Amino acid sequence: MQVIVVVLNKLDRLDDLLANLKRAGVRGGTIIESTGMIKTIDDSDESYLLGSLRLFLENPRPESKTIFFIVDDSQVDLVRKTVDDSVGGIDNPNTGIVFGLPLSFADGLMKK
Repeated sequence: MQVIVVVLNKLDRLDDLLANLKRAGVRGGTIIESTGMIKTIDDSDESYLLGSLRLFLENPRPESKTIFFIVDDSQVDLVRKTVDDSVGGIDNPNTGIVFGLPLSFADGLMKK
């Protein structure tokens, strides 16, 4: 088993991504609102006035979503391809990241 983590910056792709993951056999997961570290550091380094002015002058990057779910090892390649296809190429700038971690156990999951 692996836990797959997707940090999605292109929030307009979220619904398609979730629908495609379901079709690929992902039966559930968790979605968390998230913010990138650099964005947080940049925001905290600005004065109040400069930060307020910046909101009117720039289109700040929206928050991201962190999605994680558990899959069998046999599903990993399909899930990676599904994520990549759903977001229009995960390696494109400001799209997001995806990674997997081996999982030694997971209690409380619904059985097939």
